[in-house]
Formats: sequence, structure tokens, C-alpha cells
Amino acid sequence: MSSKPKKSAKTKASPAAPTRKKRYAIVGTGGRSAMFSHALLTDYRETCELVALCDINQTRMDFHNQEFCEKYNVPAIPTFHASRFDEMVETARPDVVIVTTIDRAHHRYIIRAMELGCDAITEKPLTVDSQKCLEILNAIRTTGRNLKVAFNYRYAPVRSKVKELLLSGVIGEVKSVHFEWLLNTRHGADYFRRWHRDKRNSGGLMVHKATHHFDLVNWWLESTPTDVFAFGDLAFYGRANAEERGVWKFYDRGTGSEAAKDDPFSLDLNSSERLQGLYLNAEKEDGYRRDQSVFGDGISIEDTMTVAVRYASGAQMSYSLHAYAPWEGYRIAFNGTNGRIELNHQESSYINAASGDVGEGVTKSEQLIVLENFKRPEIIEVPKGVGGHGGGDVVLMEALFGNPPEDPLGRAANHIDGARSILTGIAANRSMETGQAVKVDDLVRLSDWE
Repeated sequence: MSSKPKKSAKTKASPAAPTRKKRYAIVGTGGRSAMFSHALLTDYRETCELVALCDINQTRMDFHNQEFCEKYNVPAIPTFHASRFDEMVETARPDVVIVTTIDRAHHRYIIRAMELGCDAITEKPLTVDSQKCLEILNAIRTTGRNLKVAFNYRYAPVRSKVKELLLSGVIGEVKSVHFEWLLNTRHGADYFRRWHRDKRNSGGLMVHKATHHFDLVNWWLESTPTDVFAFGDLAFYGRANAEERGVWKFYDRGTGSEAAKDDPFSLDLNSSERLQGLYLNAEKEDGYRRDQSVFGDGISIEDTMTVAVRYASGAQMSYSLHAYAPWEGYRIAFNGTNGRIELNHQESSYINAASGDVGEGVTKSEQLIVLENFKRPEIIEVPKGVGGHGGGDVVLMEALFGNPPEDPLGRAANHIDGARSILTGIAANRSMETGQAVKVDDLVRLSDWE
């Protein structure tokens, strides 16, 4: 008599191992860092973790921690003085270090993070001069680590639409670009109050601000700058210009100054809890004044600039930037073999970190027009972005911290894109100094690093 087969024992499925969160540290906790910390502590908290803050100023880090606790109901993030950067990496074990320090220090923390085994994300600009650029490129090659540059301007819907139109070939091959950028008397003046006013810190507006604009053109044209010629002057701000116009009043800083009260260019750090917490209360540690007079001494950057650029594709660009306009925004036109694309964009501005809203800035008006040869002009509908920088910030955060879909526009920027953008500005600075055109390859031959 045969026996019945035994029933096999059921195998219990092993519980899925929890997905490890990616770990991030932020070095440099001024106002610009808030965009990254906000994203990590809200939209990406399920997959990402902010594990450390690092700065030269403990008061500033404490202010952020208080804000994190009140706004996001999270415990205090461990803090480390910048002199303990290596200890921070060893203790907090970040996978990625986000660098939002003063521009001149970007290279230091990018390179050291990579040497210690971390990848890096850096705020623009990549750095401020060609030597520091070469040091970063060498560190990437030596360590094999990854660097991303936070170019949020690429991600705004209207600028992405321009890229789509150029890729479609609707105006043929682009032969020239005219690009005018205006900073108004609120936003523009702010660069002349802060650490940016010293060119050693920021590379001037040709590097700190225009890196956005030069990156856009490189990306739009899919080309590299080869030759640059520039003029630049401090023509509006600074003591000499104010005295010449008869509007100069002596005051060191806006906060607490009677002479500054009726000056529309002054800034009182008591006007905002955020400015007070991040800067005024933090002065006792590092002596940094966020509210210096824009009509004082010690300004070494330009406020009026004109640049001519030739690209490897053969296209040419005329570019201008000035920092004391009555409205803020830009006009750009692409002239191609089959027509022209025009984009006019007027936007409101902000004083960095003056608002608790991350990336404050509201588009006022924009118009995108395609003018094909021998055809009627066509006004292109552009979807409105939500959030800062014309909607670019939100999409950038997804690209950095989320799972973005494949992007046919190639908006993610790496270290080569970061270098390519600053080299236009660095070459412009060199041209202003020498009065001569500058070949970009004489600064850094990027083809050796690609």
C-alpha cells in the first residue's frame, strides 16, 4: 500500500530590507542653503536624510536648526565648525556633500569631500578662477567621484521651451545671439552690500551671476565658448559715483543708521527675522556685515558689463549685464538661417534670505515668439512654473534628490558644464584687465578633461 505524499512545508517570505536613505551634509549655511535643506526635509525625506550642517558660524547653524524644528518638526541636525570638516565626514558619513559656501571656498570643500570618498553638489558658480577650476577637474579625475552643479535656470519651463524650439530646427542653424540681462535697483544693489562686492570672493558678476546666463547659452547652442572680449566698469555704485552725482551720504551700514533711513538702497537687518537670525545675530562670530553701504568704499566688482563671445559652432553672442535697472529680467534673441526666436521675460526680484519662503520670486510677464522667414510670427504658449526661478527650483530638486524621468533636453549639469560656464566669465574678467580678447583654451583646455 503506497503512502500519501507529504505536504511540503510553506516557506515564509523574508521581509524586504528597508531601503537605505541617501545621506547629505550641507557646508555653508547662508540663505542659499535653505533651498536644499527644505527639499531634503520635506519632499524627499522618505529617501534622503540631512545628516550634518557645517559652517564657520555656529549662530547661523543654530538658527537653521531652530527653524527646522519649528517648520518641519525634526530634531536638531548635528553641526560642525568648518575647521572640523574632516571630522564631520567621518562622523556623519554623508554620501554627498552640498557646497553652498562663499564662492571662493567652493573648490576647497568640493575637493576635500571627494578625497574623503563623497560625491558633491555645488551651488553655482563652480568656482571663481581658472586655477581653482583646474584643481577641481583634477580631483574628479583622481578620485573618480561625481560632481553636479545646481543650474536651476535650465529647468524653468520657458527656458526649456526655448531648448525644444532650437532642437526642432525651426529657425535653422543659429548664427548669432543677443542677450541682455537687467538686475533692478533692489536685487542688483544687493550684490554690492554683501561679500560679492569683493571680486576675490565672487569673481564679480561676470562669474557669480552671469554663470547662469553663459550656461544657458552653452546648453541652448550645445557649443563651447572659444573667444571672449569684454568691457566693464563700476559706473553707478561705489563712493566715487555717488559723490559725483551728489547723492552720497556717509554711513557704514544700513542697520541702525540715521543717514541710511531715507536711502532706498540701504538694508536694515532688523527688517526681517530671517536676516536678523542668519546675519545680524551672527556677526559676533565672524564679523560679516550683510548690510554694507552700496555707495561705500571697498567695492571691486563691476555693475555695467558688455561681452562679445564666439563659440566653437561659429555662432556669436553679444551680451550685456547691468545692475541698476528700473525693472528686472532679460531679453534674448537667436538669429538662425531660417528665422529668429525672441524671448522677453520681466520678473520681480528678491533680497536673498529676506523671506522665509524659499526661492521667492514671481514672474510678471513673458513672451516667446518664433519668427520664421517669410511667415507670420507665432506666439508660443509656455506653461507657467511654480516656485522660485521661474519654476526651475522645484524641477532641479527632483533631478538632484528624486527619480527624474529621462530628459531629452539634457538639463542636468555636470562639472564640465560648470567649468564651461565660468570660463566665459573668467575670460571676460581677464579681457577687462588687459583690454585684449581672450582665448578660453588659454585658461583651461576643457577638451583635455572631457
